[in-house]
Amino acid sequence: MVTATFRFYEELNDFLPPALRQREFERACARAATVKHMMEALGVPHTEVELILINGESAGFDRLLREGDRVAVYPTFEAFDVTPLLHLRDHPLRVTRFVADVHLGGLAHLLRMTGFDTLFDTGFEDSAIAAIAARDHRIVLTRDCELLKRREITHGCFVHARKSALQLREIFARLDLARSARPFTLCVHCNALLHGIDKSLVQQRVPAPVFDCYERFANCDVCGRIFWEGWHRQRMLALLDGLVPS
Repeated sequence: MVTATFRFYEELNDFLPPALRQREFERACARAATVKHMMEALGVPHTEVELILINGESAGFDRLLREGDRVAVYPTFEAFDVTPLLHLRDHPLRVTRFVADVHLGGLAHLLRMTGFDTLFDTGFEDSAIAAIAARDHRIVLTRDCELLKRREITHGCFVHARKSALQLREIFARLDLARSARPFTLCVHCNALLHGIDKSLVQQRVPAPVFDCYERFANCDVCGRIFWEGWHRQRMLALLDGLVPS
């Protein structure tokens, strides 16, 4: 056995038992234990971690712990760029795409509304979510810590808020999504791209009052739904106020 000293910062403390939060503490570790193994044994999913410093130097998840190591673990930094220090992930994600667990249907709907490709199905089991994330290079959204500890998942977010509108604000702030948002470009039902359609082609597919009142329509080629700028759009824009540049 070896003994190492750990310190977790900011919101990572939420995953720790109360007695271990906001302070240094020692832990006995098996001689073959990696920093990732010990971190997750303490309850902190690796997807929540942006930077690990061991004895003041950046280290990867697979670093074997040694006697007397001092381990500092940090979440995502919002105030400054730590890219030169990072040793955790070989391939950063270039396209922001998500897969949400079965408890985050409302959040998935809102992310699609803001233009983010988000897979969601009430039939998704944890193993399927992990496989999809690995195959498609998607960020996993969940309130299940154990799901984020799966080895296949390299990028994920534990969602702290319980209401979907607050969850959307949390994810936008954490991942700095505002500049990438493209509201009303995806079908909120099936996640496919929407395409503008000539008004003359929708007359038999929408209620007569809708056809008379609106000029702009969009079509989903997958599910066949027609969308228009009705009252629901104003309600959605109110929800997006402050999240997406006008």
